[in-house]
Amino acid sequence: MARARQSLIYVGIKSSVVAFDRKTGEQVWRTQLPARYKSSASLVNVVRDAEGLFASCAGEIFSLDPRTGAILWGDPLKGLGTWLATIATDLGGESNAAASAFMQQAAQTAATTTTAAN
Repeated sequence: MARARQSLIYVGIKSSVVAFDRKTGEQVWRTQLPARYKSSASLVNVVRDAEGLFASCAGEIFSLDPRTGAILWGDPLKGLGTWLATIATDLGGESNAAASAFMQQAAQTAATTTTAAN
């Protein structure tokens, strides 16, 4: 019998990425990112898409295995500074769809409000 796929949520904090079981809240894994500049590594941006998990902190980007937290690769983004980098992918998942739906709804609400005011 095939094992059900575990549904995880990912938190980026203090140069770490932590995965939790969505249903139980149990911590599944924790990975300390090897950022070279620890003083600016507190903020961690995490993005999960259909094929991977990515995190950035202290001006570096990392790819992690979403099931285990193992670091697959990293890039120091040399010459670009050490602050938080944002991440986007072409393979966005539900969160991108939700954001798009929210923006669409906000635009419709604004259009309706403008029409009603005239």
